[in-house]
Amino acid sequence: MDAEASFKIHRSANNNFLKALFDDSLTIFWGDWLDLRVRIPQVAASGLVSPLIYILAFGLGLGSSLDQVSQPTVGNSYLEFILPGMVALSSMVISFGGTTFSICGDRLFTKTFEEMLLYPVHPLALHLGKMLAGIVRGMMTAASVILVAVLFTGKIWSFLNPLFLGLLVLNCAVFAGLGVIVGLNVKSLESVSLFNNFLIVPMSFLGATFFDPSMLPVALKGIVYLLPLTYTTVGLRAAAYQPLSEFPWYSFPILLVVAIVLAYVGAYQFSHQQD
Repeated sequence: MDAEASFKIHRSANNNFLKALFDDSLTIFWGDWLDLRVRIPQVAASGLVSPLIYILAFGLGLGSSLDQVSQPTVGNSYLEFILPGMVALSSMVISFGGTTFSICGDRLFTKTFEEMLLYPVHPLALHLGKMLAGIVRGMMTAASVILVAVLFTGKIWSFLNPLFLGLLVLNCAVFAGLGVIVGLNVKSLESVSLFNNFLIVPMSFLGATFFDPSMLPVALKGIVYLLPLTYTTVGLRAAAYQPLSEFPWYSFPILLVVAIVLAYVGAYQFSHQQD
């Protein structure tokens, strides 16, 4: 067999694997979608409460005072400054929480999770399918917050341009992937609240949602830039209000690498899961 024939066989095998992986991922996703589609209004509204409170308290309340003494580094007002962060925050909370509780419910209560582990599909497809469902959950809630942002600012294209939406999808992928891993490892719903209290809540306030991380001291800046939400918030802010020349392009590869690493960990976890 010559080198060209060997290459064609190898490429054909890779193509077949990728097609099977894609099809199997959609199959896993479809199982979650059948349950999700009947709760679209609930999912879209579930992550809207906290951002609305932050918008009213910080954007309109505190923000009106801040606007009198200083100009935000991005946007025309402090309200505009925090709105992209609210979109990032809501997508993070629902992508993570919805995915975690979905897997926990199957594992700990309905006891249907064992059936999924017997599916003749690649473990990566199991992770990707669950992650896709988490992305849809996060985007539903983010759409509600985007609607509020457009109503407050009147800037439709700022929140619906390809850069903004692409970065938002990556953010949902990162935290849905993290939700899959947490959902596979927790032993009870009380354990989920621990992850939420010690991981998601701190990240909500430290992920550049309410402040510009470039203004922080070096030590604090190092901590803030360890959080994936920071790259999403900074990127969404730039995509909404700044020219392309000032967009932090590094946000895309960083979030993509984090999502890929989480997918590898999730696939490994699925392949060794025992429930």
